Amino acid sequence: MDSLLKLLKQNARLSNGELATMLGTTEQDVAARIADYEKRGIIKGYSVIVNEELADVNAVTAYIELKVTPKADYGFDELASKIASLDDVESVSLMSGAYDLGVTISGKNYKEIAMFVAQRLSTIDGVLSTATHFILKRYKEKGIMIEDEASDERSLVAP
Repeated sequence: MDSLLKLLKQNARLSNGELATMLGTTEQDVAARIADYEKRGIIKGYSVIVNEELADVNAVTAYIELKVTPKADYGFDELASKIASLDDVESVSLMSGAYDLGVTISGKNYKEIAMFVAQRLSTIDGVLSTATHFILKRYKEKGIMIEDEASDERSLVAP
């Protein structure tokens, strides 16, 4: 992966000047490369990593495994696109292994997610089964530690 993209993935708030200094190039070069990445669809958007426990203690996130029947001539793409178009869905990925698609959603509580799975997701034609896993605690997200390391409050004792 390009070094500019790596830096942006770590911290998209870096200015073009800061990026230029880190890469040993000019601000104009950085701006042109970013504009090119956006135009070609390499950069799809910018996001923030939130400590959900501090922002909303009641929020719930779930990862849902789906076994599906792929559509003739489209494979998994048509079904994945249909699922991705649902407002509650944060991400959809084609997976290898025991299930076909992985879906991430967030809700206000466990019941809201359960109702989404029961009423909206599992009723889609082609969805054979679902398995819902609730995220209980996040430690690291997109390479960023969510919680600061716990400080050791024991004092040093000299012999």
